[in-house]
Formats: sequence, structure tokens, C-alpha cells
Amino acid sequence: QVQLVESGGGLVQAGGSLRLSCAASGSIFGINAMGWYRQAPGKQRELVATEDNGGNTNYADSVKGRFTISRDNANAKNTVYLQMNSLKLEDTAVYYCNAENWRVGTNYWGKGTLVTVSS
Repeated sequence: QVQLVESGGGLVQAGGSLRLSCAASGSIFGINAMGWYRQAPGKQRELVATEDNGGNTNYADSVKGRFTISRDNANAKNTVYLQMNSLKLEDTAVYYCNAENWRVGTNYWGKGTLVTVSS
């Protein structure tokens, strides 16, 4: 099992920045990728950004150029960050940390952290 704990959400004005963090614990050696998803009110959960152990990243088109995902290489890659710049009203959502174990085909989820962007 992998436990994921997010932090860093909050209220920010449009155009501002926030940095989300997610710390993984437990069976972290099986993790192949970590990332962020978000779910806005009344909408389905969607991918924001992911990074695998090889450093390959994937971003949603809506956040490219504004958000940056990174992982803590000095800490067995068990921490993932999401730097969010130039935030827009439509970025308001609950952001969930995700970890993938490709060998067993399992996804782990954090409880989520709320990001609210105000005008």
C-alpha cells in the first residue's frame, strides 16, 4: 500500500501562484509514476500532470506553460510537486495526488487539496 498526503492548496487571486506538494509513504519502491489530477464542481476528474521515474512528463493542454510538475530526486522520488503559475478561475478544483504501480496495475490516491482561484 502507498499513502499519499497533499498540502499547499488554498485561496489565491487570478494571476497568482501556488505550489502543491504530495508526500508518499509505504510501499514506494513499486511506484512508477506520480502526478496530479483535479476535479472541479460538477465535472469529472481530469489529468493535470504526471511524471514517471524516467523523468518523462505529461501535461493537460489547459495547463501547459503555466504548471510545472517535479519530483524530489534526493528523497527516493517519493515527493511530487506542482508549481502553478498564472492561475485562472477555471483552475479552481480539488487537486488529487496520484501514484501508479504499473506492475500490479494499481493507482493510489490522496484525499485531495482544494485550490480556489478568485477574481
